[in-house]
Amino acid sequence: MRSENERVAPDGELRTITLEAYADTIVPGQKRHDGDRAIAGVATGGGAVQAGALELLQWDATGIHDGLDDLARLVNEHATAYAAERNIALDPSVPPFVALEYDDRAALILLLTTPGHPEKDFWVMLSLFCNMAFDSAAHLPTAQALADGHPGLAAMGLSHPDADGLWRFKDFGYGRELARLHPDTTPSGSPA
Repeated sequence: MRSENERVAPDGELRTITLEAYADTIVPGQKRHDGDRAIAGVATGGGAVQAGALELLQWDATGIHDGLDDLARLVNEHATAYAAERNIALDPSVPPFVALEYDDRAALILLLTTPGHPEKDFWVMLSLFCNMAFDSAAHLPTAQALADGHPGLAAMGLSHPDADGLWRFKDFGYGRELARLHPDTTPSGSPA
């Protein structure tokens, strides 16, 4: 039997909006449009969702892509219990986690990631991948992410590569050259 929330939208949409809300709680961003329910809009600029958290989570290299339906279902079950314990009325037109206000989403994630919680490892892993999408754009080639204006890489001030796609730095990291370039180093920087 389907719950009322599962009747609102197809399962894929429920999973997407739930995981977007989770990612936005980890690294908040700006709403994409006025009716955006997944993104709480507690920050300006792009957050984890705009940085591609969903794309990274669905990437098979993460190893969690097959479990996303279960994680979305579980966080919605936890949100329902959390709301019931606190007498919070949830909007039935969206999944329970999405219906929570940002502060309640954050409080619930804190509970789920607290040492001793039986599912802690799952929620910490999901949180780390959401953060990774913002911090490193691990699912994208770095040069492409920079060219596309990736919000996390832009916030960190990561420099763009030279025209040939390689990163070179005019200033030495320690303020001085630590070693001379080996005479057999190729123009691409690879040792011969």
